[in-house]
Order: sequence, then structure tokens, then C-alpha cells
Amino acid sequence: MGGESTIRTAPRSGGTGTGTARAGRGLGDRLSGIAVALGIVLFLGGFAWGAVVYRPYTVPTTSMTPTIDAGDRVLGQRIDGGEVRRGDVVVFHDTSWVTNADVVKRVVAVGGDTVACCTDGKLTVNGKQIDEPYLPAGSQAELQGFPTVTVPKGRLFLLGDERQGSLDSTAHLTDAAKGTVARSAVRARVDSVVWPMKGLLKRPTGFEVLGALSQPGPLRIIEYMIVAGAVLVLAGGAYGPVAGLVGRSRTRGRTEAAGAR
Repeated sequence: MGGESTIRTAPRSGGTGTGTARAGRGLGDRLSGIAVALGIVLFLGGFAWGAVVYRPYTVPTTSMTPTIDAGDRVLGQRIDGGEVRRGDVVVFHDTSWVTNADVVKRVVAVGGDTVACCTDGKLTVNGKQIDEPYLPAGSQAELQGFPTVTVPKGRLFLLGDERQGSLDSTAHLTDAAKGTVARSAVRARVDSVVWPMKGLLKRPTGFEVLGALSQPGPLRIIEYMIVAGAVLVLAGGAYGPVAGLVGRSRTRGRTEAAGAR
């Protein structure tokens, strides 16, 4: 018994730390997987929602300058004509104006309104002068003017923002409908100019004196979904390589420290 020696094995240093690191890496992998999955849902969901709600259009003329120039690409929210309100820029299809083509103009009066031009250089709707800051700088609402028109029920009176060169309702005043267009002809309400990137159209606040304006569509929310989704996918996908690089760096550091003892 006395000649027997007892050998004690020292605990391996770093065992607990390695286990903790593995547990942390496992949690990180799970979280990165969740981030990627959520990001894909947001990214694809945003595009899918946008495809259902919006439709792209190319504007061929300068009649809506400077709000929309010729060749600009816009997004129009698909809406029913009954949702249109004063000040909206809409896309409509009316064969009495243009054959087999969509037209983009601004709604300045709806059924039951009286509209005329000009009083002190301003458009007048229901006897109220309308401020229109979106018109070309220094221009009046319509230099030549037009007599008072009462818009029939269920119809719209539309003008281009470039009033002098726009073939709008004022060019069709001698028609049976007095230049108005049926609400049912409306295909979409323009929310944004996407190319070149001018962003959301400014609110037509001058028409607030006549009633509530249309509420903005979900385009901003859709943009946030797509951007957030892309960020989550990139961040989650980058976790694995970054974590691996950090882990190798730490292992190399421990190895070098052990060799220096």
C-alpha cells in the first residue's frame, strides 16, 4: 500500500469555455436561421403585395409636367372609380379622348361640383379658389380660361398640371359630357414616380377646403417590408461566415498562447 502512488489528472482547461462557445454558436445559428426566414417572408411578401395593389404605367406626354414628365414610370394603386377624390392623379381609359390608350390627369372636380377658371389666376371649384403649388412655376391655372361647368353625377372633370399644353377636359367642353369622364373609366390612382426616383406625389392640400383628400396607399409600408426583409436576409446569411471567422481567430489565439507557456 505504501509503495503505491496516486496519479491525479488535472482538469482540462477550457472545457467549460468550449462548451459555452458551442452553445452560443448553436443559439446564434438558430437566430440567424429565423432572421433569414423572416427576411424572405417580408421581402417576397412586400413584392407580392405590391404586385396585387399596384400597376406600373409609363406616361408618354408632358401634360402632367412638372409633377410627371414624359417617359416617367409611375405606380398606380388599383382602385374603384368610386374612391376617387378631388386632387387625385388618376389613370383612366376613355375612348372618346384617346383610342386604345390610358390617360393620366388630375381630378379637379367630381359629380355635382361646379368648376371654372380663372379667378385671380386660380381655378375655382364650388366658388372656392384652389391653391395648386404643383403647377409649373409662375403659371396660372389656365391662361385662356373656360366657362363654368357643372359636373354630372358619376363623372369627373380632369386637368393636366401643364395647363397650356394638356389635352384635358377643357379640350372636350363641346362634347356631350362637357369634357367629363365617367368614374368607371378610372383604372388606378398614381401614388409615386419610381423612374426617375421622384418618390411619392405631394398631397394636393389645396383641395382640402372642399372635403377630405384620399389617403395614401400602402406603398410606403411595402417599401419598408422589402428593405427590412433584405437586411434580415443579408444579416442572417452573414452570421455563419462571421461567426466561423471569429471562432477560428479565437482558436488560433488560444493555440498560440498555449505554445508560449
